[in-house]
Amino acid sequence: MVDLESEVPPLPPRYRFRDLLLGDQGWQNDDRVQVEFYMNENTFKERLKLFFIKNQRSSLRIRLFNFSLKLLSCLLYIIRVLLESPSQGNEWSHIFWVNRSLPLWGLQVSVALISLFETILLGYLSYKGNIWEQILRIPFILEIINAVPFIISIFWPSLRNLFVPVFLNCWLAKHALENMINDLHRAIQRTQSAMFNQVLILISTLLCLIFTCICGIQHLERIGKKLNLFDSLYFCIVTFSTVGFGDVTPETWSSKLFVVAMICVALVVLPIQFEQLAYLWMERQKSGGNYSRHRAQTEKHVVLCVSSLKIDLLMDFLNEFYAHPRLQDYYVVILCPTEMDVQVRRVLQIPMWSQRVIYLQGSALKDQDLLRAKMDDAEACFILSSRCEVDRTSSDHQTILRAWAVKDFAPNCPLYVQILKPENKFHIKFADHVVCEEEFKYAMLALNCICPATSTLITLLVHTSRGQEGQQSPEQWQKTYGRCSGNEVYHIVLEESTFFAEYEGKSFTYASFHAHKKFGVCLIGVRREDNKNILLNPGPRYIMNSTDTCFYINITKEENSAFKNQDQQRKSNVSGSFYHGPSRLPVHSIIASMGTVAIDLQDTSCRSASGPTLTLPTEGSKEMRRPSIAPVLEVADASSIQTCDLLSDQSEDETTPDEEISSNLEYAKGYPPYSPYIGSSPTFCHLLHEKVPFCCLRLDKSCQHNYYEDAKAYGFKNKLIIVAAETAGNGLYNFIVPLRAYYRPKKELNPIVLLLDNPLDDLLKCGVTFAANMVVVDKESTMSAEEDYMADAKTIVNVQTLFRLFSSLSIITELTHPANMRFMQFRAKDCYSLALSKLEKKERERGSNLAFMFRLPFAAGRVFSISMLDTLLYQSFVKDYMISITRLLLGLDTTPGSGFLCSMKITEDDLWIRTYARLYQKLCSSTGDVPIGIYRTESQKLTTSESQISISVEEWEDTKDSKEQGHHRSNHRNSTSSDQSDHPLLRRKSMQWARRLSRKGPKHSGKTAEKITQQRLNLYRRSERQELAELVKNRMKHLGLSTVGYDEMNDHQSTLSYILINPSPDTRIEVNDVVYLIRPDPLAYLPNSEPSRRNSICNASGQDSREETQL
Repeated sequence: MVDLESEVPPLPPRYRFRDLLLGDQGWQNDDRVQVEFYMNENTFKERLKLFFIKNQRSSLRIRLFNFSLKLLSCLLYIIRVLLESPSQGNEWSHIFWVNRSLPLWGLQVSVALISLFETILLGYLSYKGNIWEQILRIPFILEIINAVPFIISIFWPSLRNLFVPVFLNCWLAKHALENMINDLHRAIQRTQSAMFNQVLILISTLLCLIFTCICGIQHLERIGKKLNLFDSLYFCIVTFSTVGFGDVTPETWSSKLFVVAMICVALVVLPIQFEQLAYLWMERQKSGGNYSRHRAQTEKHVVLCVSSLKIDLLMDFLNEFYAHPRLQDYYVVILCPTEMDVQVRRVLQIPMWSQRVIYLQGSALKDQDLLRAKMDDAEACFILSSRCEVDRTSSDHQTILRAWAVKDFAPNCPLYVQILKPENKFHIKFADHVVCEEEFKYAMLALNCICPATSTLITLLVHTSRGQEGQQSPEQWQKTYGRCSGNEVYHIVLEESTFFAEYEGKSFTYASFHAHKKFGVCLIGVRREDNKNILLNPGPRYIMNSTDTCFYINITKEENSAFKNQDQQRKSNVSGSFYHGPSRLPVHSIIASMGTVAIDLQDTSCRSASGPTLTLPTEGSKEMRRPSIAPVLEVADASSIQTCDLLSDQSEDETTPDEEISSNLEYAKGYPPYSPYIGSSPTFCHLLHEKVPFCCLRLDKSCQHNYYEDAKAYGFKNKLIIVAAETAGNGLYNFIVPLRAYYRPKKELNPIVLLLDNPLDDLLKCGVTFAANMVVVDKESTMSAEEDYMADAKTIVNVQTLFRLFSSLSIITELTHPANMRFMQFRAKDCYSLALSKLEKKERERGSNLAFMFRLPFAAGRVFSISMLDTLLYQSFVKDYMISITRLLLGLDTTPGSGFLCSMKITEDDLWIRTYARLYQKLCSSTGDVPIGIYRTESQKLTTSESQISISVEEWEDTKDSKEQGHHRSNHRNSTSSDQSDHPLLRRKSMQWARRLSRKGPKHSGKTAEKITQQRLNLYRRSERQELAELVKNRMKHLGLSTVGYDEMNDHQSTLSYILINPSPDTRIEVNDVVYLIRPDPLAYLPNSEPSRRNSICNASGQDSREETQL
């Protein structure tokens, strides 16, 4: 081994650092020969060309030296003029001869020699075979004129005082300056600015014109007025500025001719320069210029990368981004490959945005454009996908490339990426925050079916609002709804909080209830200091720690809140007689709960083994008093934890043993065996024991396993959920999983029907007449509309048709543009909708970001636009936890120990709770649920509209007959016109025909004539609603479907629904209120988190219980 190592020759010193330091010369005895390779010919000319032209730094130095020589020659000319004494007489010899001192002549000769030598050398090096091309160049001619006479005067001393127009060297200095700027850009590796070069050329051209005119007039006036340089300067400025005072004028014809020539040159040269400058300025305005390096180092900025910038997207981003106080000093740099839109240009000219927003036209795939945007110094980069393209996969591919390019150019810049398709999400896993549109869209649509208006709830939570919307409205529901819409999610460390610091060491439910009762804030989640996972309502077992980060819902964050100390203590006898426990209700709540005797005491020692329930006890004895609400325990004991076991499916306890056995054989709880795309979060849900054959999934076609061809034949126990989509994409997985989550009881699992096309026949076959909800997903094929806002036209009209045909059907629609929500369930003569339209315009004028929130379909959760969730990505810049909390609420992510969103409905038996604060206490003390809001439905007091009037002709005729008994026949026409004005849906000609028919006897005799007359009367007596109902029923009969399920219920326009997020504790609960709950994770109460079914103490007690919380 040693011999082999000794045979290896040592490295030469250029490869060995030790030899370079020690000077080892052993390499000289090596037989190797060092060979140098040249890129060009190793000739003398090539070496000179490399030094004078090709090498950037040496070429820059030479051009700087040449520029200095030209300026020196012009300076020597001025010195010669100033030192020369005024000549006497008007002889022409004064034009050709001047007085030049010997030292000055020597300097000028030296400058001329150097300049001529350099010019000849550069001409030789740039020679390409055509000598005349080098000689006839204007710079070469000027150099000959200014240098050759001085060189000749060396050999002919009598020519030393010959006039030489050295001032023309200013044009050579201008030429050298242009070349020097180009070399400067190359030397410092900076992108050449055409705008800067053009401005420099224009200024230098103007200066050269003025300097040439000054020196020329001064010299030609040696035989005239004998003007000095200052007078010549004054004359040139007055002349070129077109003022022309006339106090200084040229006298000789030569000077006048020179002035005319200079004016002609100026009229030709300057407009060309100005035109090029204007063109470059316009191009600069389109491209946006650069974001200066100095500003990037001193100011903070974020970059917004989009493929096409629309005014709606821009305003949503700016309004949401600058809604946060600490972002007011940030700049927004927009990098977009397309030219700025006209509307966008007008908005960016507003002073509020012109000082903050910078538009750059460029591509994120070019490093030059990323350098212009100073991406490496940016605080964040937002990359948004173009959802208005037909091919959304192609749009995602562009987004992925932009994200890769930004990450390659600026690895430390935080990335906020929006992606459309879930299967493309794993390509950008490196991004700091990612929002997948289809994931959120389908999850919200699914939760809308089981928790009404979840889309509206999430939209209001992720929007920044002041809570001032609707406060000028005369209607109370708009004021309450607008005020509660200002609630957002905030965070604070427990030990730094005034809200939650006192609850250290206490349970989460205890802290949540008392913080809401005391401060009106809703504590929804926590995060340990040593854990990145957020836990929504971890339940009563969770003990609050001082280092925990608390997440709460409130109008504003705690840092912006002012606390007033109120030292108000109740009398000891009142507190001792009326209530036990640490919690205390407001005065008016206590008085309202007293009834005829007094408030009932809570005996915490007597608790049933089945755990607390919210149902009232049976009134078996008049002496029994109604129990009050149990206090929320500071630390939950073991018995209370066992009674809150929610994993067992209580719906099974309500079934017979046979049904339970069959249900267990059909369903199982577990994780889906296959994932539709990379990056989907595994969710514990209900599964079938055996995989269903693909042929059985076709509902409208029979197969060898079943012979059903419509939904009615399947005999589903629960109502259907119909999804009308264009394609069955991977995102549909996020629609199915929330509806099959493990915490949903089996008895409430709704069948899901996917409708890829929605003609009337298919709608009837899939069971639309007895469906619980119909979800209409936005179609990708509609994105190709020429007008952007027309992308929703097909969806809106189809949904309007469904609304008219099936008025009792709950339709949930997704639109592309939020502005189109006003067309949902459109009624042309609905006065209430017109009033809401005016309210929306007023709120928009006041600067509200949620002007569309008062539209009835949006408030009720029947329509939403996924673009409204763009603010979720924008808010993540300030609140990095918002995406995680939203995904947990929607069920997209499941964290062990984290709760889930569900709802419960208030019935008449639950009104004894009375207030939201008592409801909060009852839920926290019994099941550990945390309420976060109310979905309220009220009767809508509307003026009579065209769509609401449906009156039959029989009633109208009865009214007419009663009026005719008291009026003369001559007044019959007037009464008819008045009746017609009262009922606008009755067609005037039909009424007159029916009236004449009733007055006249039948023309036909016999039963046939009477039958025809009756049919005609029935035809014109039908209302529009009846016509549509008959159309649907006839079609169902034609398809062989039963018409039993189709009813003619009143539509939803008689009611209005809205959301109250975190209402005040004194809010009264009403019948049909739906309360949003964050329920603890049932798996958290199982030992070893075993997902198998086990019998709880609640079930062992033999009492009936329900999955839904009962009051």
